[in-house]
Amino acid sequence: MGAMRSGAQIVSYELSAGLSVLSIVILTGSLRISDIISSQQDGWWIFKGHIPAVISFVIFLIAVTAETNRAPFDLAEAESELTAGFHTEYSGMKFALFFLAEYVNIFIVCAIGAALFFGGWMPLHIGHWEAFNHIMDFIPSSLWFTGKTFFLIFVIMWFRWTFPRLRIDQLLNLEWKYLLPISMFNLLLTTLIAIGGWYF
Repeated sequence: MGAMRSGAQIVSYELSAGLSVLSIVILTGSLRISDIISSQQDGWWIFKGHIPAVISFVIFLIAVTAETNRAPFDLAEAESELTAGFHTEYSGMKFALFFLAEYVNIFIVCAIGAALFFGGWMPLHIGHWEAFNHIMDFIPSSLWFTGKTFFLIFVIMWFRWTFPRLRIDQLLNLEWKYLLPISMFNLLLTTLIAIGGWYF
């Protein structure tokens, strides 16, 4: 049961996650993460990409939460019905490695989200506020990157404390009836904005 749910979940939410990443690739004009980050020197895409960037970020956050099997999308290892799923057969170090892999996965997707939408290691710069921007430059880039990544991890953990677990039919309906059509429309909108040069 857990394997069937996990397969359906991964196949479904990969599409929305990929399309939301493509929106930022279109705005940047490059697939290289270093180019995407350097394009955010004068402002992060979450702010200067207008509404399509915000929609992409929300879809990305929902999709990666489902990809990493975190609540409310943790149907593959639902404690209340499948007794922790595949984790039931493991204990000791093997169980610890499974758990560690899950949290490393969360860290990686949040680091990618920070690079795509929040400027990676770039500090927060606001327009022509020279004094404010100068103060922001004093904060080390490593602190910016880890701070943004841990903020996104906090948001994903916040989901766990806030929302009840979805049923499998609700999970698939959310992707195929809502997130995927919105992602495709948003990709078209982002393309029009990039062609017209209407972002900041």
